[in-house]
Amino acid sequence: MLTLADLRYGEGDFSLSADLELAPGRRVAIIGPSGAGKSTLLDLIAGFRLPESGRLSWRGEDITRATPDRRPVAMLFQENNLFPHLTLTRNLGLALRPDGRRLGATEAAAVGEALERVGLAGLGGRRPGALSGGQQSRAALARVLLQKRPVIALDEPFAALGPALKVEMLELVRTVAAELGALVLLVSHDPQDAQRFAEEVVLVAEGVAHPPVETTALFNDPPEALRRYLGS
Repeated sequence: MLTLADLRYGEGDFSLSADLELAPGRRVAIIGPSGAGKSTLLDLIAGFRLPESGRLSWRGEDITRATPDRRPVAMLFQENNLFPHLTLTRNLGLALRPDGRRLGATEAAAVGEALERVGLAGLGGRRPGALSGGQQSRAALARVLLQKRPVIALDEPFAALGPALKVEMLELVRTVAAELGALVLLVSHDPQDAQRFAEEVVLVAEGVAHPPVETTALFNDPPEALRRYLGS
C-alpha cells in the first residue's frame, strides 16, 4: 500500500494536503483544475519535492525523506527525458547502469527485449531526434519496463500526441503495468483518459488531494469541485 498520512506541502500562496491510500496494482487517475497540485502530488510521491509534515510510506516502509533513486517509483514525464545525444540503447541502458558504464551482454539483451516489447525492435541505434513523438513515448515506456519499479507515475506523458495514438499508448501502459503488477498514477487534464484507463480517481482541488474513488461512481455522481472542473 502507498500511504500518504496527513501529508502537507506549501510554497508561497500554494498549499496541498493529502491523507489517502493507494493499493498496489491499481490504475489511478489524478485529475483536477490547472494549478491545483496534480504534478506536485506526483513530485511528492516520487521524491522530487519534500513535504513540510506528514508521512509517506510504501508497504509499511517510511520513504518520506528518501531520495528519488531510493523510492519504488518510475517517473514518466511529458518530455520523456531522453538524452538527445545518446542512442535509444544508451538512453535505456541508464535504467540499468545509471553510472553510464558499458552494458554487459545480459543487460544489452534486456534493453533489446524492452524495445521489442514496445514496438521499437531494431531502432536501438537511433537518437531521439530521429524518432516520432509516439516512438519517443514508447522508448520512455521501455525504460520504465527496465526499471521494474512497483509504482509508475505518469505526468501527462502523452498530452502532445493525437487522440488515437494517445489511446494506443494508454493501452500499452495498461499492458506493461499488468506485467509488472505496478500501481499506476496518471495525471491528466482529460476526463476521458480517467474514464478510459483508470479504476479509481484521485481528485485534486482546492488544496486537497482527495482519497481515491471508483471511477464510474465518481463520474456518475461527481462532487461539486469535480462538477465545476467539468463545467457541468
